[in-house]
Amino acid sequence: MAFSQNNGKHGLVSDINVTPLVDVMLVLLIIFMITAPMMTQGVDVNLPQTTARPLRQDEAPVIVTVTRKGEIFVDRTRGDQAMLREQLGALARRGGTNRTILLKADKNVSYGLVVAVMADIKGAGFDKLGMVTEPRSEGR
Repeated sequence: MAFSQNNGKHGLVSDINVTPLVDVMLVLLIIFMITAPMMTQGVDVNLPQTTARPLRQDEAPVIVTVTRKGEIFVDRTRGDQAMLREQLGALARRGGTNRTILLKADKNVSYGLVVAVMADIKGAGFDKLGMVTEPRSEGR
């Protein structure tokens, strides 16, 4: 603590040293900046590009993803077509046929697999099926 001169009397000056607080906050900021990009999760899919606009939705859709290797994910659960039919059948039995199913298929996946997945979705009783694409860039 420092002493000050007040009319010849010595008194205590109570100042808070904020340097350690600033140091800790900067370290936390750096940690969050490094870890924030790692917290985004999902399946890496190279989506086709289109000029269609996004659709408005009332509730969270079920996302079915088909990767380049032909792997099928229902939301983030990995499986095959049998698992897809089982998951969608269970959702339909719970009365979820009103929900929207969004299909994210890699543009390098065979057309036959995409059509088979779409047939499984329709076969489970879901009528609202959307395809997820990327917006086309202006240079193309």
